[in-house]
Amino acid sequence: MKSLKLLSKKFVIIIFILFTSFNSHSSDKPIDIWNMDVEKKSQNSQSSIPVDKINNSSSEISIYKKDSSDETLGIIQDTSLDSKMIKITGLYDPEDYDLDINMWSNSDGYQLKNLFSRIAKIDLSEDASELMNISILINAHYPRKNITEKEFLSLKSDWLIKNSNFDLIKDYLNKNAILNDDPKLSKFFIDHYISEFKLDKACDIFSGNSKPITDKYLSKFNLYCLINDGKTEEALLKLDLKKELGFKEKYFENKINYLLGYTKEIDGTISEKSIFDFHLAHKTNPNFEFEPDEKTAKIIWKYLSSANLLSSFKEIEITELDKISNIEKAVHNKNYSEEELFKIYMRFQFSINQLLTAHESHKSLSNIEARALLYQKILLESEIIEKLKLLKILKKSFQKDNLNNAFDIELKKFLKEMDPTEIPDNLTSFYYTNIQLDNNEPDVIKYNNDVLYQSKLINYFNGDYAKSKIEKDVNNFLRKIKKNKKYSFSKKDVIFLESLKADGIKISEKFDDLYLISQNEMPTDIQIMINNNEPGAALLRIVEVIGQDRLERMDEDTIYFIISALNQLNIDSIRNKILFKVLPLKV
Repeated sequence: MKSLKLLSKKFVIIIFILFTSFNSHSSDKPIDIWNMDVEKKSQNSQSSIPVDKINNSSSEISIYKKDSSDETLGIIQDTSLDSKMIKITGLYDPEDYDLDINMWSNSDGYQLKNLFSRIAKIDLSEDASELMNISILINAHYPRKNITEKEFLSLKSDWLIKNSNFDLIKDYLNKNAILNDDPKLSKFFIDHYISEFKLDKACDIFSGNSKPITDKYLSKFNLYCLINDGKTEEALLKLDLKKELGFKEKYFENKINYLLGYTKEIDGTISEKSIFDFHLAHKTNPNFEFEPDEKTAKIIWKYLSSANLLSSFKEIEITELDKISNIEKAVHNKNYSEEELFKIYMRFQFSINQLLTAHESHKSLSNIEARALLYQKILLESEIIEKLKLLKILKKSFQKDNLNNAFDIELKKFLKEMDPTEIPDNLTSFYYTNIQLDNNEPDVIKYNNDVLYQSKLINYFNGDYAKSKIEKDVNNFLRKIKKNKKYSFSKKDVIFLESLKADGIKISEKFDDLYLISQNEMPTDIQIMINNNEPGAALLRIVEVIGQDRLERMDEDTIYFIISALNQLNIDSIRNKILFKVLPLKV
């Protein structure tokens, strides 16, 4: 029966190859049989229309129309007409952010690549990251000048990889069907979840895909996911067809044959070439063992920890300092728990004299033994000041060996047990630098009706004011200010009024003499972008300006030109969000 089954499969393969060889339409194209069963579905999921039928200002064709699976519709012109492809990639409707589909159309690719490169070197704050996500994930046409679609897509992927918001990456990949266009983002997503030993999440990347997968790595993992999902017949057919067309990879085939039940012989080979190869070695060997060392990749350390394959380290001998050193590095890289490392420190044996004189005696020990001695002494110490001194010495010991992150969580635990009022002046810097105070309470807005920009009038930007009412109330407020000789206009007051004017709110000219506006505060390059109608590039420059800072902590001059730029670009929704971060008094 097994021979008959194999013969039947061979017959199907031969018929398939003969059929495709007589298919004149595709005879000149390479055949991707890894996803041949979904190719027809993929072709039917795209709409093709001539470019001259598309009018960006017309409402006849909605590029945001969703299909039955709620995926973004790609508008692709018929290649038989020798036209150009028009493609949209993103997650957000431009109208939701007062942007439009052509936000990149006037931008120069050289400038964009330079901007992305500079931003990549900055550890962006939460505010800047949020604005960056909005900027690059708006459904919009690709820029066309001095940059290819592939290059622009790669710039987006590089940011998403750096930002590492995996829910966002999944939505972006699934809704835009771009597995093949820039596979590095897909590989990054898959490798992350494999390393966390979350195979279902890794396989989720294919849930919204209907196109043949052309990348070799993604194709192999897709086949593995089919097997993992119990679709062995489909996986087997794809593997057989691939082999008939010349695919050869002994390591992968041996592991897959074992998973398929074709062989019971265990191939003990372990490849560290990729985390997927490493995972296959683990899944196909019931007696899998692997001892990492300092040369082992971080992602494999993470996998070993996630898959609970580092349990043998709990039985490590304290004389094996090289292995303990590897554990310290793994803890520093957040691939092994601090708690387990300090349990190992607790197993070291020290004399009473060494413990009593730990401040000095640790200097004669190896770095690892010294850290173990200091940790044990900290546990025994009851005096806060002495404990703080020891904690500082221990922290410096980790820092000296470039292991700063290895003593992070445990340090915070010690510090949180202390009363801040008892911390001596010479140790307050160490205390506040390393403690992370919990502050889950949201800021409450407190209105100050003696100050224009802190008054209840700011609720206009929250949508709580009718236009006629805000005009009346603002003019009344300004009338009071004009009578108050002591009132001093701040830059934030100016920001508030200029934003109202940008929205068409009429403010009486008799109040113009209350404040002066500097016309030269806008950076020249941003003003040029605004004049050239380059909202996408201007937003990237604003992201760069914000950089590592929180908006609430930025100086008023910088906030002024950011808001001024958004006013000129008519990007009200983003502007309003920023205004509500920087104007109100929060307690």
